[in-house]
Amino acid sequence: MAEEPGKILLPDGTVASAEEETTTERGKDRSWEEGQYIPVIIKRSDEVRRHPDDSLEHAIDDGLEQLKRPAVSLFLSAIAAGLTVGFSAMAVAIVTQAVAPLETTLLTRIATAVVYPLGFVLCVMSGAQLYTEHTATAVYPLLDRQATFKMLLRLWVIVIAGNLLGAAASASLLTMTETVIQAKAGYVAIGHHLVEFDAFSLIVSALLAGWLMALGAWLVISTRIGFSQMVSIYVVTFLIGLGGLHHSIAGSAEMFTALFISDEFTLRQTMRFIGLALFGNLIGGSLFVGVLNYAHIRKTQPASEESSIKTEDS
Repeated sequence: MAEEPGKILLPDGTVASAEEETTTERGKDRSWEEGQYIPVIIKRSDEVRRHPDDSLEHAIDDGLEQLKRPAVSLFLSAIAAGLTVGFSAMAVAIVTQAVAPLETTLLTRIATAVVYPLGFVLCVMSGAQLYTEHTATAVYPLLDRQATFKMLLRLWVIVIAGNLLGAAASASLLTMTETVIQAKAGYVAIGHHLVEFDAFSLIVSALLAGWLMALGAWLVISTRIGFSQMVSIYVVTFLIGLGGLHHSIAGSAEMFTALFISDEFTLRQTMRFIGLALFGNLIGGSLFVGVLNYAHIRKTQPASEESSIKTEDS
């Protein structure tokens, strides 16, 4: 006899009637509880930290989704990211100019590092496509043989183009609102920091920044949704700001603003910085995070699979 939904079975297998339900002690308790409390549905929330294997699978799926995303959608999202990261350029310029009279390098670094992550938090949490996120995330499907290098190159070209266009547009807006923001001296100081280094130093600096950004993207995938993800983004970008490291997209917004607002900089200097920073970010993200994460996590899986097979055979 099929059990009727919402009914209680007695020990002999028969369905209890409404009268029998209420006459039992538990039935009386249930009736009292229903009159005293409002019934609620408890939803399970999976907010625990993911296992590295699960994080890698999630990263592969996310990277594959972005690789297959329509070009127009990617490009518009990348423009939005370039525009949003421009707020970091604005915040850093304002703080740099504010603390300049104190002539304390350490204080300037700490103060700018505090505000530098703001644009990145807005960008990443809004889901906009930032190039330095994909230096590692988009590599995972390629390493897993679920995507081709052509797909990866397509993604990078579209996202870089959109990010740079957004950064240039953001710089134009910051330049047009200079009478309000009043941070010209800050933009100029930042511009000198971006162009004063030799090529090797700039590439290594960008490599470290790309490493940190890709690590931040991995932490966002690995941690619970919400505040902890914001903290992950803030920590890695705080370190980039504290070290004065070079991020290609935020640095482009800063460099474009310095170029537009002052005649101390040239287009050649701007293009040199962007090219070297993009290359350094790429190496740091794809090699130091993408390849290493994939290699050490995938390395553990065959052993565990072999162990499970032996267990089944025994």
